[in-house]
Amino acid sequence: MTDDYLNRALSRRRFLKLAGGGIAAAGIAPILAACGGGSSSSSAGTTAASTGAAGETAASGGGEISMWWWGEQEAIGIQKWVDSTLAGFKEESGITVDPLLMDTAAVIPQFTEAAAAGKPPDTQFLFNGIYHMENVWLGYLQALNGLVPDETLAQSGATVLSVYQGKQYRVGWYIVGFGIEYDKRAFEAAGLDADNPPTTWDAFLDACDKIKTSGLIPFSAGVKDGFFGEWYFVNTLTQALDNPSQAIDLFVGNLDWTTPEYYEQWSKLQELVENGFINEDANSLELYQGIQLMETGKAAMTINTTASLPAAQEKLGENLGYFVMPVYGTGAMAGIPITDTQGFGIPTDAKDAAASAKLLEYMHSEERVNAMWSESRALPADEKFDASLIDDAFLKNVYETWWVGDHNAYVADLMPTLFWTDAMFVNSQKILAGEMTGEEAGQNAQDVSEKWVKQNPDIVANYKTWAEDLAAGQ
Repeated sequence: MTDDYLNRALSRRRFLKLAGGGIAAAGIAPILAACGGGSSSSSAGTTAASTGAAGETAASGGGEISMWWWGEQEAIGIQKWVDSTLAGFKEESGITVDPLLMDTAAVIPQFTEAAAAGKPPDTQFLFNGIYHMENVWLGYLQALNGLVPDETLAQSGATVLSVYQGKQYRVGWYIVGFGIEYDKRAFEAAGLDADNPPTTWDAFLDACDKIKTSGLIPFSAGVKDGFFGEWYFVNTLTQALDNPSQAIDLFVGNLDWTTPEYYEQWSKLQELVENGFINEDANSLELYQGIQLMETGKAAMTINTTASLPAAQEKLGENLGYFVMPVYGTGAMAGIPITDTQGFGIPTDAKDAAASAKLLEYMHSEERVNAMWSESRALPADEKFDASLIDDAFLKNVYETWWVGDHNAYVADLMPTLFWTDAMFVNSQKILAGEMTGEEAGQNAQDVSEKWVKQNPDIVANYKTWAEDLAAGQ
């Protein structure tokens, strides 16, 4: 993993830190105007996004539409696929797409600001869940039903978190699974079976103890920027849930964070800290610095995403392993891989929604879906992908386990911003510092949730409707 990769491969939550808090609730467009619109970085083959009228593009062929996107920062190499896709679309349709690769800090607030001003792009990259759903509630995104063929919508991999009251607002793009990355050499040195990582919490603690005895850090983390806390939160809270709607129930107060099964995740983190299984400097390191400890041989395990595994292979080769967070919880979602997807949608005020719909359909043609792997080694979310093209046994197993098989929604996509900053982030930092217990973390989470509910009655009502949708979709 190069220093350049460390600087670029940022979590979706990076914008919260850089953009000053993100979208807190409906009705804050004036605030976003202050924090959005920051510098956006374009790479080879991209130009500033056009917001001018596209004319009769859809009816006559030809013309120009704009597209704002994000992803090269996470899926290193996806730029090649974007360039070839837009070139192929122009050749087939006559429509030129003017793309802008957005800075991570700007990808959400800049879109919201542009949409509030009535000047969004024609096609917009969208993170899943609340990251685009708040823009749905603000009226800035239009449902794709009736614009994009039903078959494309159903097969695109958008996930249930892209649906509100029966309408779908995104198509999927590439997958982002979550699990534990490990070094098989470290397992072997500790006398563990490198090909059979632990599946239960007790076995996980035993493995950590043996690795610590061997002289390595068992589990590396970097929480200075908060993102280890989010990834840990998802991999553990999920084990207490029967369906994603229960996460919303916790955020809106229908369930109580002080119930032991819901704060147990933080008690487990406390257990890892008290046993010396996590690096002591976790609070002074950012997410990818913590991951680097593992990938440079100083630690045995770390949390990472499937999108980052090709880069990890460059470091570890055949010694790279990946497994689902060991089980301790009793919820129906426990022990099932967690997978999210990136995606695209169409703004309500797009100048040429029909042409944008054509573009989304072209992106999901069988040829373009398969080219995502062959050109960029990114794993497509679309069901049309021919998995036999994956010529790497390790990544093929990852694809089949984290996407083809049963997998859970990424419940952090449901997390209110205030909870992220004042509960999840604070709890993980203080527990890693030895300053908070799991039970105290549960109380803080409850206090923050109650505060958020009181401050945001309108958005809470939308959340509750969304929870009903999610429960019905399971």
